[in-house]
Parts: sequence; C-alpha cells; structure tokens
Amino acid sequence: MKIKAIAPTIVLAGAVMGTTWACSGAEGDGAADTPQETMTFFITSAGPGDGANLGGLDGADAHCETLAAAQGAGGRGWMAYLSTINDDGSAAVNARDRIGRGPWHNHGGVLVANNVDELHSDAANLTKETILTEMGDMVNGRGDDPNMHDILTGSNLDGTAYTGDGYDNCGNWTSNSAEGSAAVGHHDRTGGGQNPTSWNSAHGSRGCGQENLQGTGGNGFFYCFATGG
Repeated sequence: MKIKAIAPTIVLAGAVMGTTWACSGAEGDGAADTPQETMTFFITSAGPGDGANLGGLDGADAHCETLAAAQGAGGRGWMAYLSTINDDGSAAVNARDRIGRGPWHNHGGVLVANNVDELHSDAANLTKETILTEMGDMVNGRGDDPNMHDILTGSNLDGTAYTGDGYDNCGNWTSNSAEGSAAVGHHDRTGGGQNPTSWNSAHGSRGCGQENLQGTGGNGFFYCFATGG
C-alpha cells in the first residue's frame, strides 16, 4: 500500500487566551496583527451628540479614550485633535501640540503619518479610505447619504489654532448654540470652502448645534490620536 503525502494544514484559533489573532502579509506590508496592538489614530464613530459641545478638551479626550477602550485599545494617552482660543480670540492650544510625536496607524495598521510635520504635509496618507473609525469603518463623505465629512478641529492647515474676527471656536467645545462657529476639515478631502481638500481646515461651521453641524455636512465627529501615554 502506498502512503500519500498530505501537506500540513495550519489552523488559526480565533481566540486563544483572550487574544484575537490575524495573519499579516507575507511581504511585510505593514498590516496590523490586531487593532488593539497597533491602532494609534482614528476618527470617532460617534460624537457626544450635543453638537460642538464636547465637554471642552477634557470631555473630548475622555470620549476618545472611551471609544478606544471599547475596542481594547485604551490607556494609550488618547487625545482629541482640537485647538482652543483665548477670550481675546488669540491662539491658546494648538491641536498639533496635543497629539504626541507619532508615528500613527489606523485601525487596519496602515501608516497615516510618521510625525507631526508629515501629518500636516502632502505626504500624509490621509484619505476617506485610510481615515477609519475605532471600529475600522469608513465614515460617510460627500456623495453619501447623509454626508458627514465636516470634522471638528478648530485648526489651521498647519494644526495651529484657527483665529479670526468674531470667531468663537464654539466656546472652545462647550457650545451647542445655533450661533458661533468652529473650523472643520473634510476627512474625504473634497467639498467646498476655503480649503476643500484639507482634512483639518476646510471652512468654518454654520453654528454649533447638532442640527447646524448636520445641516452643512457634519455630525460632530473629531479625530483622536494616541500620544503613547
């Protein structure tokens, strides 16, 4: 009787000792082993639901941590990419100074930027397809129903605080009024405004309430970065 050789079969357990495993590319493509291990950047899948009232910077940071922790990626010094201004309208806190040094990877392990300067340059890998939520989903952009591409930042193109005559930054993320405005970016890199292809500084919002944000193509979402804390 002849013995037929059978190639070995490798079986990957879906969960061993509470850890989820996935194969990375054989060519070293940089894909994530698991989002828990590598995710250091995401766009919020949901805002607090109160317009631009995020509870200030502290509330926004806490929201980032809560969303990340729900995916097993908590405790990494999550900070919201948001700027604030002083009472006289001058710059107070710059979003670029809050987010650590990088590098940053999305839910799928894809590199979006190596450092702060690259993040704010044309070399950044920031598109609708790479700017994913903490759950790995794409967010609706222009042409989708509803459009939700207006992302709260309060920032200029270089990540410094946006300032201007009469600009109130939605009370530094504490206002849900129909009045006021906050600078927003377009995560899908398309649309209208002064800088329509900018992910962080496309134009100002028309009001600070949830309905105001939704009416002009937003939903109160913002970006979260892990600082390594």
